[in-house]
Amino acid sequence: MVKTDQKAYFALALVCLVWGVSWVGTKEAVRYMPTFQMVGIRQTLAGTAYVLFFLLRGAKLPRKKEWYPILLLSLLNFMISNGLASWGVKLTTAGLSAIMGAIFPLWLVLILAVRGGNRIPGMAWSGILVGFGGVCIVFYEHLHELFNYSFLGGIFLGLMASLAWAYGTIYTKEFASTFNPYHSIGWQMLISGITLSLFAKATGDVIPVGEIRLYTWGAIFFLVVVSSVIAFVAYLYALQRLPTGLVSVYAYINPIVAVLAGSLFTGEPLT
Repeated sequence: MVKTDQKAYFALALVCLVWGVSWVGTKEAVRYMPTFQMVGIRQTLAGTAYVLFFLLRGAKLPRKKEWYPILLLSLLNFMISNGLASWGVKLTTAGLSAIMGAIFPLWLVLILAVRGGNRIPGMAWSGILVGFGGVCIVFYEHLHELFNYSFLGGIFLGLMASLAWAYGTIYTKEFASTFNPYHSIGWQMLISGITLSLFAKATGDVIPVGEIRLYTWGAIFFLVVVSSVIAFVAYLYALQRLPTGLVSVYAYINPIVAVLAGSLFTGEPLT
C-alpha cells in the first residue's frame, strides 16, 4: 500500500509539473495557427497513439455499453474543456488563463455539495478558498485584466473549461471501475480530435498543413507526447488511488510552474 501511494504521489507531482508547462506549450502552439485546428491535430495524434497501443496489445474494441462514458468524457474533457481552455489562452494572458484553471477545485467542491453526495467540512472550504486566494495574490498584476472587456470572452471560456473538466473528473472517479480509463482515453481523444478538426474545417478557420511552422509542430509534439500521453496516464493513475480533492491541488501548482516556464522558455517577465 505504501509503495502504491508513493507511486500515486509521484504521478501527481508529474502532473503538477507537466501540465504547468503545458500552459506555455499551448500558448505557443496557438500563436501561429487557429485554435481548434491545433487542438484537433493534437488530440487526433495522441488518441491514435493510445488506440494503436492497446489494439496492438490485443485489447478489444469498447463494448456497446462502454461507448456512453467514452462519448460523454470526450465531450466534457476534450471538446469543451481542452478546446475552450486552448481558445481562452489565445484570448487572454498566460497568468489570467492559469487563474481560471485554478478555479477547478472550487468547481469540484460546489458540484459535490450541490449533489449532496459528500459533506464538505468547513476546513475544506477554507483550505480551497485560501489556496485560490494565494494564486490570485501571486498573479495580482494580472487581476486588473479581469475588468478589461477584451478579456471577458477568454475569462468565460476558461470558466466553462474548468467546469467541464470538474464534471469529467468526478465522472471518471466514480465510474472508472466500469471501464478501462487508460484504453478509454484514447478513444475520447481520437473522437474529439476528429470532431474538432471537422468543426475547424467547416468554419474555414484553418491554415494549410504545409504552412504550419516547425516551431508550432514542436509545441504540438510536446503537448501530444508529454502532456496528452505521459501526464494524462499519470493523472488517471493518481485519480484512481488518491482522494479527488487531493488530486485537484495540481490546479494550484500549475500557475506557479506556468509563470516560471514562461520566463524560462519564452522570456515572459518574472516579477
